[in-house]
Amino acid sequence: MEPNSSLITKYNVAAPRYTSYPTVPFWESDVFNPKEWISRLKATYTQSKNDGLSLYVHLPFCENLCTYCGCNTRITKNHGVETHYINYVLREWEIYKAAIDEEIVISEIHLGGGTPTFFEPANLQRLILGLLDDGIVKDGASFSFEAHPANTTKEHLQTLYHLGFRRLSLGIQDFDPHVQYLINRRQTVGDVQRVMDEAREIGYTSINFDLIYGLPLQTQVTVRDTIEKALRMSPDRISFYSYAHVPWIKPGQRRFTEQDLPVGEEKLALYILGKQMIGRKGYLDVGMDHFAKPGDELFKAALSGSLHRNFMGYADRYTPVLIGLGVSSISDAWNGFAQNIKTVEDYYKVLDEGRLPVIKGHLLHEEDEVLRRYILDMMCKGKVELKADFSINDAIVGRLRPLEADGLVEFNNDQIKVTRIGKSFLRNICMAFDQRLQLSKEQKQVFSQAI
Repeated sequence: MEPNSSLITKYNVAAPRYTSYPTVPFWESDVFNPKEWISRLKATYTQSKNDGLSLYVHLPFCENLCTYCGCNTRITKNHGVETHYINYVLREWEIYKAAIDEEIVISEIHLGGGTPTFFEPANLQRLILGLLDDGIVKDGASFSFEAHPANTTKEHLQTLYHLGFRRLSLGIQDFDPHVQYLINRRQTVGDVQRVMDEAREIGYTSINFDLIYGLPLQTQVTVRDTIEKALRMSPDRISFYSYAHVPWIKPGQRRFTEQDLPVGEEKLALYILGKQMIGRKGYLDVGMDHFAKPGDELFKAALSGSLHRNFMGYADRYTPVLIGLGVSSISDAWNGFAQNIKTVEDYYKVLDEGRLPVIKGHLLHEEDEVLRRYILDMMCKGKVELKADFSINDAIVGRLRPLEADGLVEFNNDQIKVTRIGKSFLRNICMAFDQRLQLSKEQKQVFSQAI
């Protein structure tokens, strides 16, 4: 049961990825109050202290620009920037700790970027020890990092393992040399296999591969070859993302043209091929884009109903407080979001003034919180229970009826459930719950295509 071409054509529209609600373009940053944000953060942490908090650290530096990348990066070969940046990240963390003014319990740390393995192992050690200073690591905590296979050394792996890291995610994207050339992302199968072997030997228990479909020059032949090579290495998780082509936001994507990209039915065929290949090897389809082996914590979370989605993607746990440190990082207190300044120089300047480097945010209203729960449940559980007497339920149901007619969702009284075909259109389904998007006329300029 796979989508047909008419569905693909109909639903291939600009759509958010729903790592938050409201999505960032619809935050009310003009009325955002940083003091109220901190007050909400502290209150949420106080109420949920037993759950601990999550830390995301954005390490933006890369030696080379990957032209497909939509992340906030700083390209440099000067590794002298490492120590200075870490000093400021730890300074930002001290401000947050002082604002919370309680014992800090850490449930999760994730290092993203950029390229975290741009940093020397000794500097990563200083960063992590600084984050953990005076805090408590919760039993069963999850520490993970993103790694470039071509520059991740055994020393990186050993250093982070001794600090409590048991998970890593390898950014592969594609193994085809022609595709790698256009996206300027070069690593060999041998690079990946080396890191895999060393990580397993050291004791890492969960290794993820990031793969992307919809990249320039990809065909079913090249994608099949990439996935076959990936599956032979047997990672615990696979993230199979749709390439987001947004050159009006990321000019680096202009290295290739739209004519180089598989689109529409051709692009969806790549996803279906990959999904089928991955599924035949025993991986569970976990939400949107993510697959996990039985026994992996993400797999267990999907089965138990505890799967969560945040700015880092899918997670096997929910912590009400997520604090993002570093340039462009986003923090989440459930009823409020805040995003940091996006340039390194301005980040340093604001911290030198003793202030949090927050540039924008959004404080959720009651309606926002209900809709956020609806969208999270659809993304993570594949079903939504409508809240009784919620003012816009009728409008949501009305927007979902055409999707029901197309076989994407099913209704059972006040429960809405995604169908097997509908899993390929989760972003479109969530749009029906997105009241702010429905009231906007800007989605075509803001978001990438759903398929």
